[in-house]
Amino acid sequence: MTTAAVIPNWNGRHWLPRCLASLSAQTRPFDEIVVVDNGSTDGSLELLAGEHPEVRVIALGENTGFAHAANHGIGAVEAEAVALVNTDVELDPDWHERLRAALDGNERAGSVACKMVELDDPGRIYDAGDFLRRDGVAEQRGRFERDEGGPFDAAGEAFSACAGAALYRRSAVLDVGGFEERYFAYLEDVELGLRLRRAGYTCLYEPAVARHAGSGSSAALADGPLALVERNTLLLVARHFPPGWLPYVAYRQLGWAWHALLERRLRAHLRGARSALPLIPAMLRERRAAARAPVPIEQAVPPRPIRRTGGA
Repeated sequence: MTTAAVIPNWNGRHWLPRCLASLSAQTRPFDEIVVVDNGSTDGSLELLAGEHPEVRVIALGENTGFAHAANHGIGAVEAEAVALVNTDVELDPDWHERLRAALDGNERAGSVACKMVELDDPGRIYDAGDFLRRDGVAEQRGRFERDEGGPFDAAGEAFSACAGAALYRRSAVLDVGGFEERYFAYLEDVELGLRLRRAGYTCLYEPAVARHAGSGSSAALADGPLALVERNTLLLVARHFPPGWLPYVAYRQLGWAWHALLERRLRAHLRGARSALPLIPAMLRERRAAARAPVPIEQAVPPRPIRRTGGA
């Protein structure tokens, strides 16, 4: 039973040494470590060639986005399980051992989420499993809360795993078609989680710790995550959500726009919305195929409280 670790990298030279050191220190070693490089220009390839000859490097030559790089890495390995790890993540030594035990213990598990904490403040939760709401928001459980035990230390289930540090059953990911590459980055893990759930797979939560420099690897994006999150939220809704949920979506979109205006981020928000428009027709055409999934959308996305604020 083998596991490959796949690291999508774009100008992550600053983060790679500590990330790779944490992968090498696992109590259950990875059978292979692969870095898929998205056209880095910061010396990442030179670092890997000179200091990490044990790592297999796949150089794509250009920035194709996280989703494509992840798919490329998953397709390039033959392991039964694949750990996706961001460059700005460091894993506790027992991370792989614990997540792999959870995956092996449930044959219908398509993925395993972990307890992600802030790299600079390990007492603060970054993500303890994602949940999708019927207003289109992908909610990160525990975000900004203090890690004081309780539910964050209890194994269980989540809607989907944050792909910044998660373990996937390779056959399940391939079964549903992999990450949606048109998303480029952000929410591709939630959308994959939705398709996995509708195919009958579940996502487990195992509180092994990954320390994450929040948005460290995305700092170079022109608008940060804001525009991509808005864009990909609209694409997810157009492809998957039933008409009856649109009032919830409209309420949330108005709330996001209002908060973006107040915080002087409205231009980035609107750029995200506009960039979704060319892809909306394709998403609408794909609704019929999505509707044929074995698990109904109403069962895959159960009702959850909708907060009154605009944040996710």
